[in-house]
Amino acid sequence: RGFELKEKLKEWLKDHGYLVEDMGAHALNPDDDYPDYAFAVAGKVAENPGEDRGILVCGSGAGMDIAANKVKGIRATVSWNRESAEHARSHDDVNIIALAADWTTPEQAGEIVKAFLETKFSGEERHARRISKITNAEHFA
Repeated sequence: RGFELKEKLKEWLKDHGYLVEDMGAHALNPDDDYPDYAFAVAGKVAENPGEDRGILVCGSGAGMDIAANKVKGIRATVSWNRESAEHARSHDDVNIIALAADWTTPEQAGEIVKAFLETKFSGEERHARRISKITNAEHFA
């Protein structure tokens, strides 16, 4: 359900000077499975989690978010607006956001993604401490 928004967002990113690597889907297929794309993006971001960022688009964003967070080194969240994207970056140092195509316009998506890409992690001790606990939990599996 997110293909159309992904295509529009891809053009928005290119128009604003961002390098885009599209991990799929490359054609609309109503029978595809969102975990395939979430894992592809998360795997790519996990190669360089402190630098690279990923954007996932599906109907609700929830399934993509869940799948991406299964990949070691990934901190993903669904972002609904500019404020949620800024908060997720500055407090939780997320490296992937998921967008809900069912409830997000292309204009809103551009605003959310801009905030996600331009907001820096605050580096505050309490936030770094909490992220460290999350990272350490990745070893429980």
